[in-house]
Amino acid sequence: RLEIPMPASGMATTVAEAQLVASEIGYPVMVRPSYVLGGRGMEIVHDPAALAGYMATAVGVTPDRPILIDRFLSNAKECEADAICDGTDAFVPTVMEHIEYAGIHSGDSAAMIPPLGISAEHQRTIEEYTRRIAIELGAVGLMNVQYAIGDDGVVYVLEANPRASRTVPLVSKVCNINMAGLATQVMLGARIADLGLTRREIPYVGIKEAVFPFNMFPEVDPLLGPEMRSTGEVLGLGSTAGLAFFRAEEAANAALPTSGAVLLTFAERDRDGGEDPDTPGGQIVQAARTFVAAGMTIRATGGTAQFLARHGIESRTILKIHEGRPNIQDAIINGDIQLVVNTPSGTSSEHDDSYIRKAAIRARVPYVTTTTAALAAARGIKAAKNDTDEIKSLQE
Repeated sequence: RLEIPMPASGMATTVAEAQLVASEIGYPVMVRPSYVLGGRGMEIVHDPAALAGYMATAVGVTPDRPILIDRFLSNAKECEADAICDGTDAFVPTVMEHIEYAGIHSGDSAAMIPPLGISAEHQRTIEEYTRRIAIELGAVGLMNVQYAIGDDGVVYVLEANPRASRTVPLVSKVCNINMAGLATQVMLGARIADLGLTRREIPYVGIKEAVFPFNMFPEVDPLLGPEMRSTGEVLGLGSTAGLAFFRAEEAANAALPTSGAVLLTFAERDRDGGEDPDTPGGQIVQAARTFVAAGMTIRATGGTAQFLARHGIESRTILKIHEGRPNIQDAIINGDIQLVVNTPSGTSSEHDDSYIRKAAIRARVPYVTTTTAALAAARGIKAAKNDTDEIKSLQE
């Protein structure tokens, strides 16, 4: 009724139904059980064979509990908004911009306030959609709505949760607003219009980062996806996004280095898009140049080294584990690499590359597994080397 865009979707209880829905929507698709917490059982599926495999292992699928299938928005920027609602109006203090693109669970993605990479027009659209959804649902108290901005420039709603979200404390601290207290007043009968709520300019940046348990499970591949894997989160504040990200990583026990070598190894599918900053390829180029500007030396695997060379970026080639010695694993064990940046090749890869990420975990070397996080890390390192921020209290 509200005519708010959402990804094309459908439901299925059999393989045939699922493949028909997916063919109408178009691959890739996001598949999930009809009721999940923490993204449990959610997957991004790229072809009919993978979809058939997912359906074959799905448990408890019945006409009352079908599999949900949604169009997956590739290279879409994900964001979310928390709101205080009174049933007839809603107040949105800010929009949170996710660092990782859509496809990574919101609980696992780093997120930024204010949303420096989202246009003012898109922010207004998100606030208006959030308000309209809250009123239509008759929500009273707190509500969280998740969005994705597609590469077509359209703002799509992904889900609306009429409840408190784990981001409420973070929004409250960064925006200096007691959301839980205000929501309690509203639930006891106060009206939004009587609370004197106004949007404030935020003259600094806050970045939420997820905390992961992988150090305690060194044989688990630390890839991020639709299933939530984090066990906590932290907040970094700084005068710039780079400083805030650097501090958030430090707080999450994944402190970024400020000198030494960074290993870059990117999947072939990520090495496209030229230098367009909205594509994985463009983010790789930007990240590599920023690492160099920050004084880091670059080591890269064959395909990535060739890609960087085409863009005028020098690197020392390093061997994969199946290509000879000394190789990536040797370099990590010997302390020759201070940061690992690796995007997964996936099941289509001739040789599994999870050993790179597992070796980083065992050696306590910080790592990132997405192109967007690689760029954020590069900017964080560069900002930290030029840090002129004064020490301030949270109140200041």
